[in-house]
Formats: sequence, C-alpha cells, structure tokens
Amino acid sequence: MSPDAPVSSAATASSAAMGPRLGADAIVGLTERDAAQRLAVDGPNLLAVDQRRGLAALAGEVLREPMFLLLLGAGAIYLVMGERNEALVLLGFVLIIMLVTVLQERRTEHALDALRELSGPRAQVLRDGQLRAVPGHAVVRGDVLMLAEGDRVAADGELLQAHELALDESLLTGESAPVAKGLASPDARPVLVYAGTLVVAGQGVTRVIATGRRTELGAIGQSLQHIALQASPLQQEIARLTRRLTVVGVSLSLLLSLMVWSLRGDWLSALLAGITLAMSLLPQELPVILIVFLALGARRLAQQQVLTRRLNAIETLGETTLLCVDKTGTLTENRMQVSELWAEGQSVVIASPPPLLLADPPAFVLSDAHAELLQVALLASETAPHDPMERALHGLADEVLAEAQALHRQWSLLREYELSPELRAMSHLWRIDADSHDVVASKGAPEAMAELCHLPPSQRERIAQQTAEMASRGLRVLGVARARHPQTRQWPEAQHDFDFVFLGLVGLADPLRAEVPAAVAECGRAGIRVVMITGDHPQTARAIALQAGIPAGQVLTGAELAEMDAITLLARVQSVQVFARVSPQQKLALVQAFKTHGEVVAMTGDGVNDAPALKAAHIGIAMGGRGTEVAREAASLVLLNDQFGAILGAIR
Repeated sequence: MSPDAPVSSAATASSAAMGPRLGADAIVGLTERDAAQRLAVDGPNLLAVDQRRGLAALAGEVLREPMFLLLLGAGAIYLVMGERNEALVLLGFVLIIMLVTVLQERRTEHALDALRELSGPRAQVLRDGQLRAVPGHAVVRGDVLMLAEGDRVAADGELLQAHELALDESLLTGESAPVAKGLASPDARPVLVYAGTLVVAGQGVTRVIATGRRTELGAIGQSLQHIALQASPLQQEIARLTRRLTVVGVSLSLLLSLMVWSLRGDWLSALLAGITLAMSLLPQELPVILIVFLALGARRLAQQQVLTRRLNAIETLGETTLLCVDKTGTLTENRMQVSELWAEGQSVVIASPPPLLLADPPAFVLSDAHAELLQVALLASETAPHDPMERALHGLADEVLAEAQALHRQWSLLREYELSPELRAMSHLWRIDADSHDVVASKGAPEAMAELCHLPPSQRERIAQQTAEMASRGLRVLGVARARHPQTRQWPEAQHDFDFVFLGLVGLADPLRAEVPAAVAECGRAGIRVVMITGDHPQTARAIALQAGIPAGQVLTGAELAEMDAITLLARVQSVQVFARVSPQQKLALVQAFKTHGEVVAMTGDGVNDAPALKAAHIGIAMGGRGTEVAREAASLVLLNDQFGAILGAIR
C-alpha cells in the first residue's frame, strides 16, 4: 500500500524540511582535540566488565579444587619417598587438566570475540563542526550524537532535539514496547537516552553525559563484579567426598602406623606403611576422568550451537530443576505481527505464523472497513520503517492490499505531525493529485485517538472495553483515524484542528516461537519447572505464558515484590511461575530465592538487565545472536542460534 517512488521522494523532501529542527547548525560539538583529551581522562567507552579468565586465573581455579590438591599432595609425598616417576605422573595429570580447561576456554572466547565484532556499535558525532562516524569506544562526554532509525545508542545522553523518536529499551529494562522520547518542558528534568538502546523510529540529537562504566548499562555490568560464582552440585559432592576420604585415609593411616610401630618398633616402616595405605585410598584418576568427559561434552554441545564458557555447567545441566526464562526474544520472536483488526464493531483475526505466502490466498477476508483501517494505518507509518509495529503493518499490507497500493502511487507525503508526551498520536498529511482534498492518516494510543476524534463518552467507553479485551490477549493496541482537509486551506499546526473520523483498532503481537509450547511441555515431563521473569506488562506476560503452557493463575509484579520481606518472598516464589514488571535487582533476588529453596536454577537472558541473574544462577544461558556482550560474559552457556529448544537439547 505504500507508494514506493513517489513516497520516497516526498519523504526525502519532508526530511529535508525538518533539517533545521534536527540539524547541527545551532548545536556546538567538541573539537577533535577536546575529544582526545577527554578520552585520555575518562578512558574508552567500554563497560570494563570482562568476565574472561586469564591463564593465571584458570590455573588457580584448577589448583584450588580439593581433588587436585590431593593430587599435588600425593605427588609431593612420592617425591619425599624418592618415587620420582610416580610423582611426575600425578603432576602430569594436573597439567593435562589445566591444558584441556584452557583450550576449551580459548575456543569459546574466540567465538565470543567474533560476536563482539559483529555487535560493536558505531556513532555519528559532531566534531569540529562536521558529522563524523567514530567507533563506539571513542565516544566521550560532551560529544553530540546524531540518532537515526536503526542506530544503537553509544552512550547515555541528554536529549537536545527529537522528531518522532522512539527507542527499544528492552535489553536494559525488559519492556518490549518501544519508548517514545520527546523534549521536556524548560522547567522539567531533561529527557535521557541510554547506552545500548536501539532507535526504532524517528531522529534525535543528544549530548553525551556518561560513558563506559558510568552509564546505566555499565552500572548493571559493574554489579557482576560483586556476584561470586557458585560451585556446581557435582563440585560440591566431590568436595564432600574428598573431605571424607581425607578424614578416613588419615585416620586409617595413623592407625596402621601406630600398629606397625607398636608391633615392630620401627618408626620408618610404620610411616611408610601409613603413607602406602593413604595413597591406595586416593582416587587419583577421578579428576582426569571428570575433566575429559566434561571437555567431550562441551565439544558435543558446540556441535548443537551451544558454547560452553564454564565446564562445570555441563554436569549441572543434568540436575536442573528450575528454568527461569525471559519473555521478549526467548519465548517470543522479538518481532511484531498484526494479529487482529477491529472496525465497525467487528473483529478480523489474522492468521498465525508461519506468515502467508504471496502465492497463497489469505486465510481471512477483509471487509471494506477493515481494508480502509489497514490502509490508513499504513499511511500513518514511515515508508521505510525500523519500528517493529510499522514493519508489521507493511508486511500485512504487502500481502492483502496489492490492488490498493496501485491506487496510491500518485500520492505525496507533505507533512508529518509527530508524537508527543501530551498527545500519543502521529499523523501524516498526503496530497492526492486527482482530488481537491488532502488525506490525513493518524495512529496512536486508542485513548489519544478517541480524544482527537472528539468522541462522545459512550463511544469512548466502548473503545476502551475493546482495547482492554485485546490487551488481555497480549496484544499491543493502536487506534487509527482519518481526516480530509481542503487543499485550498492552510494546514493547521496542531492535530486537534483536523476533523478526524475514528476507523478502528489494530492489535499487534510478538509471536510465540513455534517450538516453545512443545519445549515447555517436555520440561514438565523431565521434572523441570519453567518460570517466566520479564519486565513486560502483566497482561502481556500472562497471555504469552498461557500460550507457552506455563501456569499463569497468579502473576506477581515488581511493585508487589518490592513490598515483600525476604521471608514472604521465599514463601511466594514456590507457587508463582510468572513475574512481570521485574527490575534487574529483583531478577537477581528471585534467582537467589529459588536457590535458597534448593532448586538447581538455569536462567536464560539476552539483555544487560539479565546479566546479574545470569551470573548468580547455577547455569546462566545467554543468547549469542541478539544478546548483549555483558550477558554473554556473565553466562556459563551461550546459544549461538538463539533457539529455546537448544536448551532442552543441551540438557538431554
């Protein structure tokens, strides 16, 4: 339905017309000299939360294991006894184990380095009065960043200019819906944008106020330094076994030495007899066998696109009793799809994934009212969108409105009315060559559209009820309206001055991944309880949980968790499987509460907000494709294909 060539040229003209609003003429950026000085003082714009372990750290971890301490002790005893060959064999075991561990760690880090290269952001900054592209790590305080659709924000900043700006902050907050950003009033606090967020609509200009570890993203990453890694169940069992064997071995050795000395009176023979008995009780081959089998397991998992960052996570997988999952991007596809159209009191449910093929007829029939609703919603969208909702509208229109598109090829986009905090609606004014009236297409929050259309209370109530009913099924709801304006009259400055007619509602959903229901059911059969922990809206979380097969009889919100003391929290987490509007600190608290109950916890996540919980869980599972570097560094396992089903394959 979007007219390609004419609209593109009109959009370009419109963007040019907006140049003074988002231009750099009135904004002074840094000079290259100032930027270099600030980079030297503040350091590069990096999080500095590297969880990779060097050779010394890896060697220290191996040598601190009780079994390996026994090997070293046994080797020392053999040296004292003059048995050099036996001592060298035991010390060789330790070197082999360290070598296998280092090789596995390095193989994983090489893959993660490749992911870092792919995900490293670049920034458009104003330097010496010119717009320049610089690596994200070179951004400094005071830099002026130019933001456009598709950009990843490189640092925290104060918004200076904005035009229909919306950002996806899900990696930071867990909220899947884009967040609109508009300029604050002069007496209000400045509007901030945050490092790591993605611009999905509009343009903006921001001045950097924090970089690296001083950003909101960096603050979450820094909390990882204070979270200690917990030993796996097998490591704990081996430590207990080692202590028992040590006590038993030392006791029996002392008893034998005393008996030999009392019977023969030869203290040297008694000492050698005790040492011989102690050496026979030590399971010297066990550490070598364990590390070899774990390394083989890591190799098998790598063939299934699962990278192992810590070998002990492999054996812990088999003991998993509880799996904590995020909603956006883990259970869902992290993309929008038009699910329902509501016009003139009638709903049309759009077919579920997989998407329709162009050669196939649609599985639904659009009435004239529903077709007009979709047409106007598309006209109110950008022509080349990054916003997931607008891309969904384009996709559906390409399927079902091919003939309607031909009717609009002579239309030209003349003006855009942007979304603002006061009015959550945006409008596009189109000129039709063969008509004496321009068409104004508008979409936005249903309550904002009802206000634009000046609807009576009874009709507003009906729209509110329908909106709530659609939202209860996990849909994001948009209202759509249309107005006609004589070409001979001047365009009004405010959207309220148009005579809008309300057309209906569009419901969009983030589709559930196709493999999720079967995977959740298989988890249940395997004795693994699945818990959803998300920053999204409670109604959306409940709807997705029910689709996935996760019991959602009760949903606890972050606000409710904040009012609970530790004892109440421990009591409630055992009976609730869906948590919504949860902050990063609360995710961490939930994981620790589950561990207190004796659960072996696996945690999936992709955002910076997931990183503390990923590290605190027995098994942190990060998404390698869309996940942030912080999440991948904090995790024990990394899914390269981002498939939820790969977790079950790894456990199996």
